[in-house]
Amino acid sequence: MNAINRYIGEIAASVAFLASFGFFQIAYPYHLIRREQMSLFLYDWNYICQTYKGIGWLSRLIGDFLEQFFLLPVAGPLIVALLLTAIGVVTYRICRKFVGKWPSLAVAAALFIWSFMRETGNLYVTRYTIVVLCYLSLVLLALQFKRIWLKAAAVIILLVAGVWAFGAPANDNYGKLWSVPKFDYERLIGLDDELSRENWDKVIKLSRKDLHMAEASYCYNLAQAMKGQLGNKLFDHSQGEAYDLLFRVVGGQSTFTNCLAGEAWYQLGSMNIAEQSAMTALQTSPNHTGVRYIKRLANVALITGEDAAAHKYLNLLSKTLFYGKWAESMMPGNQDEATQAVLNAARANLAANDFVHLSDRPRAILLGLLEANPDNRLARNYLLCYDLMRYDLDQFIEDYSPDRVDAELYHQAVLIWLSQKDLMTERAAAEYGIELTTVKKMSSFFRFPERYRNTYWYYYMKALNASAQ
Repeated sequence: MNAINRYIGEIAASVAFLASFGFFQIAYPYHLIRREQMSLFLYDWNYICQTYKGIGWLSRLIGDFLEQFFLLPVAGPLIVALLLTAIGVVTYRICRKFVGKWPSLAVAAALFIWSFMRETGNLYVTRYTIVVLCYLSLVLLALQFKRIWLKAAAVIILLVAGVWAFGAPANDNYGKLWSVPKFDYERLIGLDDELSRENWDKVIKLSRKDLHMAEASYCYNLAQAMKGQLGNKLFDHSQGEAYDLLFRVVGGQSTFTNCLAGEAWYQLGSMNIAEQSAMTALQTSPNHTGVRYIKRLANVALITGEDAAAHKYLNLLSKTLFYGKWAESMMPGNQDEATQAVLNAARANLAANDFVHLSDRPRAILLGLLEANPDNRLARNYLLCYDLMRYDLDQFIEDYSPDRVDAELYHQAVLIWLSQKDLMTERAAAEYGIELTTVKKMSSFFRFPERYRNTYWYYYMKALNASAQ
């Protein structure tokens, strides 16, 4: 017991470090990655001199430098855990100058918990934790003087210097005074991150527990579409309105949603909307920067053949620590055969007329993409699913070509349309490639609808019941 009491400070610091590291590494892994994606740190002297000047220059410099390492799965949680633990340790040593061990430990624990909870905030940035730690360190440094007047003078001098180097101790821009972890939002951030990396299986896995949010359905739908399963798996996840299938890009919605909106359009081949999404995300992000958005703009420029714009974005990324090699390999003239093949495949899906203002008319865009490339299976699947989610079966039949794309949900929609037109026969169903077992399944559905909750029949029935009320 005496040994524990003797080393209680060290034990508390170890527990605090392991708890904070484990939380951000295991329970909250995407939170720090998101922060890195929305920041930018260039190894360029002119950039550093222009960006990091004025009040608080040092804390901004240190914060942005550290945040680039949040891309790494262990480094990010390690850095945050060290900063938070240091806040607790420095606070404990300050308090020990005035009170006993246990009261000091209580104050240190309180400040550690406060700093930890603030770190979980959605728009929180590392600079604010650095500011807290630096001011506490300055106070501890001033307390090292033995005479009271020297302590007072040192506090004043160090605080004045601290304001210049680290910024004001309190500022509205430092975020909320208190935050709590938002695990649903953390899962959405995870979906977004895995989507940008094109880890489709991971996106589907993260979507398995329905969040009942439009953004979660959107990510799930795109992952299934990229795997060629959208027409079979659409209603295995909760779905909202047709517009949730393809988000619009508008200035009034969050950076998160605008950034998501560009993901599907980019894969479909509508580069103007993908570019608009990235630009809007840049404009509405806290510092109007973000390596993810710049990387997307570079990809769009390469696909559309705008080499001058691509060079501008790639030149920026070439000055970063973790994206420099990628940027150099993507420079026009430096691309290998595999990279050129990917870019050429994307160019094949470009629409002949790509208008930004049509982002609120997804059907017109999809038709334009198919007119430019009838073999764009992704666009065709999205068009058909868009028709289904609008309950427009006449339009669906007009767009549907079993020889180009076929799926179970499309068969179910065809059977509904045949029934409505009094054309339901085995021969008519066979003309659309529908097997007799599917026709029999539809008959079973009307007797036991709850058994078929992931079918288009169930989705359509719910819409009919809702309109009848």
